[in-house]
Amino acid sequence: MKSYGQFCPLAQATQLLCERWTFIVIRELIAGSSRFSEIQRGVPLMSPTLLSSRLKKLITAGVVELSGKQSDHVYLLTTAGKELQPLVELLGVWGHRWVPANLDLAELDASLLMWDMRRSINPAIFPRHKITIQFEYPDAPLGARDWWLVSENGDVDLCLKDHGFDVDLLIQCSLSAMTAVWTCQQSFNQAVKNRQIKVLGNDKLATKLQDWLCGSALSKLGSLPTSPTLKWQQA
Repeated sequence: MKSYGQFCPLAQATQLLCERWTFIVIRELIAGSSRFSEIQRGVPLMSPTLLSSRLKKLITAGVVELSGKQSDHVYLLTTAGKELQPLVELLGVWGHRWVPANLDLAELDASLLMWDMRRSINPAIFPRHKITIQFEYPDAPLGARDWWLVSENGDVDLCLKDHGFDVDLLIQCSLSAMTAVWTCQQSFNQAVKNRQIKVLGNDKLATKLQDWLCGSALSKLGSLPTSPTLKWQQA
């Protein structure tokens, strides 16, 4: 990024942080992603080469540190990086309130949607035994139409392949309908009532879906009249 040629602290900060993808990478680190592969899942359209370049720049700037053995590197926010959390939250809140989400199919991403769901789930909502929820998005690209979330003993896994588990709940809807729910543009129950989302399976478990599919962390915060500190769910 070309220098602004100014000593102003704001100019110096934006020079570092406002390159394309940089804030999104920081968002992923704040949300709990630490391994390269985890960060990649939160930025599926970013090339590995560019992601590596942005991480190296953040390490050089003292925003991120590399820890662990060479075969198992993890990327962690430094004190300077952690101080960016309120800024990321405020930008997310502002975007939710003033920049309506584009729900055109070309702007939607099933991988990002499901990854954000997976890391935001509170497994305590469901029983300790294995629960499998299948999602069907008929309008998603081939290879991204069927997803399985498996909750067991407090752990949640996201699968793009059918492992043959008994499905407790099947959720069928368009990708835009579920994205609207996740970005708090409408509630899950309202989407079901409007027949935009169809739920099949265990009725008792289905009643808990609204508590679970209540929106992404930043969207929920943006829906509040005030902006308290956001508690991110760790990946």
